[in-house]
Amino acid sequence: MGRLQAVFQRLATEGRKALIPYVTAGDPAPDTTVELMHVLARAGADVIELGVPFSDPMADGAVIQRAAERALARGVTLAHCLQWVREFRGTDTRTPIVLMGYANPVERYGVELFVRDAAAAGVDGVLIVDYPPEEAVGFAAALRASGLDPIFLLAPTSTQARVRQVAAVASGYVYYVSLKGVTGAANLDTQGVSARLQELRSDVHVPLGVGFGIRDGASAVAVAACADAVIIGSRIIELMEGKAPGDALVVASDFVAGIRSALDAKAATVA
Repeated sequence: MGRLQAVFQRLATEGRKALIPYVTAGDPAPDTTVELMHVLARAGADVIELGVPFSDPMADGAVIQRAAERALARGVTLAHCLQWVREFRGTDTRTPIVLMGYANPVERYGVELFVRDAAAAGVDGVLIVDYPPEEAVGFAAALRASGLDPIFLLAPTSTQARVRQVAAVASGYVYYVSLKGVTGAANLDTQGVSARLQELRSDVHVPLGVGFGIRDGASAVAVAACADAVIIGSRIIELMEGKAPGDALVVASDFVAGIRSALDAKAATVA
């Protein structure tokens, strides 16, 4: 059993929901990326999404775009991301790591080489935003053959055909984009999300994580009422932005710990 499946099974038996923070590799500083990952795990992250910096992150809002620009300006590459996962695995063999990014860096690295090196580094899942499921059947199969979970996005506008295409190739979890727009938007409609997730569960039989628009404990708890995982990225990066690396780690830790506490407190009241 892979780490992702193990985490979701454990949380289900405990009546708890997964907390998945997203951070951009190399931000706030390359030499603090591994420590940031450890900080997030200690604060209560069940899974960590590590963003691979890219110059044209089409699905990301201004906050994550700026983080990617800062990382790229410091020379951060996909190879660095894999090395940091390898270093993280030196002392944390339990927390799943998902690489999230775009096709261009993977294509430049070499798809077969990327799959091999990601597995060797200790990556658990891969989400490539601009690999549509109908064109990623071979990529998904290669990931699974190496013990990696191919993770895909679904959105409010996803057709039934697209939902079924994703359901046929995805494992680990599916990332449901809670709103129309980019990361960091704030118009979260939790009732709409709940209704849509109920529809998706008839076809999608892996855990459903929800991201985009979750900024605090209240919105996290509202989403957790219907989702298997809460995914938060822009707010964490926004809080770290402009701070010295050490201070950035503290605010990231405090924020994630607060969300974890809110989720667990709600779970305790319904247990």
